[in-house]
This record gives sequence, structure tokens and C-alpha cells, in this order.
Amino acid sequence: MIEYYPWIKAAHLIAVIAWMAGMLYLPRLFVYHCAAVAGSAQSETFKVMERRLLKAILTPAMVATWVLGLTLAFTPGIVSWSSDGWMHVKLVLVLAMSGVHGLLARSTREFAEDRNRRSARFYRIVNEVPAVLMVGIVVLVIVKPF
Repeated sequence: MIEYYPWIKAAHLIAVIAWMAGMLYLPRLFVYHCAAVAGSAQSETFKVMERRLLKAILTPAMVATWVLGLTLAFTPGIVSWSSDGWMHVKLVLVLAMSGVHGLLARSTREFAEDRNRRSARFYRIVNEVPAVLMVGIVVLVIVKPF
């Protein structure tokens, strides 16, 4: 397994980049979608864009990130689960990122059904959450502070 480690790590990083790109773009689409009149051509265009982003990029990238990340984490000799506290915190942050993903998936369904009740301001705030989580995750992985 260790001979494939660099390839798995590269694939993991590619998946993370794709996931983060979608996590930062989808809430921005929601901000603009909030201003569109339900049923309008603009609203219908946003629905298509949001659905495709979620189904074709976000969700597959999240699944790949998890599968490849867990593969890396459980490669013998890479993580000491008893002493690498940073990995436990990182997993909590990645779980939080997955929770935000779930919120965005639910919001995509609500917009598709013309049932969104949240404001553009709410989505502007949500748009910042993945970036903050990403900073924490990257610092933990690179610096390994504890």
C-alpha cells in the first residue's frame, strides 16, 4: 500500500480542491438566486446550475475526499491515532464541512422546489464557513501542532 501512497495523496488533494471549489461557489449562486423571481427564466437557470454543481462535482468530490482521506489515514505508519491529536481535530472539521455540504444540498432542493426561505445575507455568511474550515484543516495537516 505504501508504494501507492503518493498517488492516493495526489488524488485526495485533487478531490479536496474540487470539493472546496464547489463549496465556495454554490452558496454564491444561492445569493444571486435569492434575487431571482421564482419561476422566472433566471431562477430556472440557477436551478440547473445548482443541481449540476451539486450532483456532478460537489458530491462526487466529497465522497472521493472521504474515501481517499481515510485510505491515507489508515495506511500503516502514517498516523499515530494515539498521539496525533491534530488528526482527531481535523476529522471533526471535515465532519463539519460535510455538514455544511448537507445544508447546501438541502438548500439546493429547497430552491428547486421554490421553497427557499433564507436570505441572501444568510448565504453570504454560509459562503465563508467552508473557507474558515479549510484554513483550520490545512493548518492542522501542514503544521501538526499537537
